[in-house]
Amino acid sequence: MTNSLKNNSTSHPVITTGWLVTIVMLLVIIVDQSVKLYVKTHFYMGEAYEVFPWFQIKFIENNGMAFGMQLFNKFILTFGRIAAVIFFIWFIKKTLELSDLRKGFYIACALITAGAAGNIFDCVFYGEIFNNPFPPQHAVLFPSGGGYAGWFEGRVVDMLYFPFFSFTWPSWLPGIGGKEYEFFQYIFNIADASICVGVALLIIFFSSDCSKAFNSVFDKNKNQDAKK
Repeated sequence: MTNSLKNNSTSHPVITTGWLVTIVMLLVIIVDQSVKLYVKTHFYMGEAYEVFPWFQIKFIENNGMAFGMQLFNKFILTFGRIAAVIFFIWFIKKTLELSDLRKGFYIACALITAGAAGNIFDCVFYGEIFNNPFPPQHAVLFPSGGGYAGWFEGRVVDMLYFPFFSFTWPSWLPGIGGKEYEFFQYIFNIADASICVGVALLIIFFSSDCSKAFNSVFDKNKNQDAKK
């Protein structure tokens, strides 16, 4: 009886790895989009709400990458995100065939994939489904006059702001004297945070799993191509 119970628990886990990845991705995307929709329709551009002295909800938008960086053309960035999500989904699906990878590795990959997908929704849809009124008016979902941009031209909504501390550099310092410095001045969203957490988990805790996964998936593909 004991052995049969063990066998059943081994062969029928409560949540399979595939379902775990799906649940993590859906949770991140749903929470990310829910927060963005709320901020977009209840805050005007630049408005901030202080939760704690070191944490604010501050509504801004950007055309670029995580933390407001702008390194590529808008369309290149959007389609690059889409390509990255497709690649990660394909990669995760391939690695599900392996048995020696830890669950944490899959959670990290799911966080990265969901984060990239979360910002894709902004870029693809937000320009069409939101207007862009002047402050202090709030944006309207599905406005009668149409959106502020076309498909794939929407701006990413950011709101998480952590002004931990700031100070003014001494006037006697060359170049920066008298200028104000703010530690961690970036404003980001849940999708950005999800990507950063996923990457950090892979680097710090699951680098060996990552190496195994890449070696297995791509060596396998090379062998299949060689046979052809």
